[in-house]
Amino acid sequence: MSESDRAARLAADDHRYLWHPFTQQRVWEQEEPLIIERAEGTDLIDVHGRRYIDGVSSLWCNVHGHRHPVIDQAVRDQLERVAHSTMLGLTHPPAIELARKLVEITPARLTRVFYSDNGATACEIALKIAFQYWQQRGGEFRRKTRFIALREAYHGDTIGSVSVGGIDLFHSLYRPLLFDALRAEPGDAGDLERLLERHAEEVAAVILEPLVQGAAGMLLQPPGYLRRVRELCDRYDVLLICDEVATGFGRTGRMFACEHEQVEPDLLCLAKGITGGYLPLAATLATEEIYQAFLGEPEENRTFFHGHTYTGNPLACAAALGSLEVFERERTLERLAPKIELLSELLGRHVKPLASVREIRQRGFMVGIELLGYDPALVAGHRVTLEARRRGAVIRPLGNVVVLMPPLAISEQDLERLVQITAESIVAATRDLPTPAIAAS
Repeated sequence: MSESDRAARLAADDHRYLWHPFTQQRVWEQEEPLIIERAEGTDLIDVHGRRYIDGVSSLWCNVHGHRHPVIDQAVRDQLERVAHSTMLGLTHPPAIELARKLVEITPARLTRVFYSDNGATACEIALKIAFQYWQQRGGEFRRKTRFIALREAYHGDTIGSVSVGGIDLFHSLYRPLLFDALRAEPGDAGDLERLLERHAEEVAAVILEPLVQGAAGMLLQPPGYLRRVRELCDRYDVLLICDEVATGFGRTGRMFACEHEQVEPDLLCLAKGITGGYLPLAATLATEEIYQAFLGEPEENRTFFHGHTYTGNPLACAAALGSLEVFERERTLERLAPKIELLSELLGRHVKPLASVREIRQRGFMVGIELLGYDPALVAGHRVTLEARRRGAVIRPLGNVVVLMPPLAISEQDLERLVQITAESIVAATRDLPTPAIAAS
């Protein structure tokens, strides 16, 4: 079978058999799918051999580039030992070693690691731990059954994580299935304080994405907000859950976003970059105080009854250990700082002047380029991604916000090319679109 025949067969089978996430399949089936067959460094390579800069880190998770020799070898070595072993009643070296490493690099109060396999589940676990913690404290604390979340929040797509989500496009349909959460205005500590003044006795935890609300379009929180949230949680005796699924492992310029304001959460949710973008793995870290509340005799039923078949998978843990080794060996965070500055300069030079761009939001290597308020039916953001693909880059929109989140390992040359492609693609995609009325006025 020729290369072109094979590609055509794969495309037809994709359209015939697959159902893609967050994708309107009717539109998808009208387009030729981009079929990625391999990758090198920060490039994705399709079945025709065409190369594309991985401008969104394969959905915000690739850190050191694809096929990094250290991580590849870590996975190969583990594969020669055991690919999977349950953690229900057993344990294994990669999970133990990774837990110790995570406790060493995360905020000091966090001492215990509970594994899962994706960010939504890491948040789901944090919610359940927070709820059960207060129930097991007993007495008046049993009233603490509610959660405060930010408007426009995104914590994943399972029922609990959707309940504390706040993006109507994703979540409104499922409202009858969800528990009710209190909503605070993002970045407004006064609004959160008013909610706590009224409801603290019934609130188990505040959950938020620190510094950047990613899926909301890279909404940035003002300096000092996270620190103020921590202070309010302490004052009102409420747990703080920080969802660093997207912001963790260097995305904001430090290993964890919490570090920017010296905040130590009670529960920390990690996923995406934890394995360097290799394999599904997530972790929920808790303080020793929370962990101790779950200890007791078997008949007391204080056990945390939660787990998954692939919890703490050895291959994934080995990849995570390899990724952390690369962070140290290649001084990833140290080398990232000048690239963050370069990215800001490039955005200012190539993207900010464009007539169809309303605003650029950047924190570290997390960028949201908000276009003018085009009619959603015009799918302006999607048009930009198709134009970028023709020019050799993979980027992804959130509505009218074009997201850039390249691997931390991207070269300065490729970073400049990525921003130039993005600028050219915005111009090409919006050139013939009607100017929104608000922008025109």
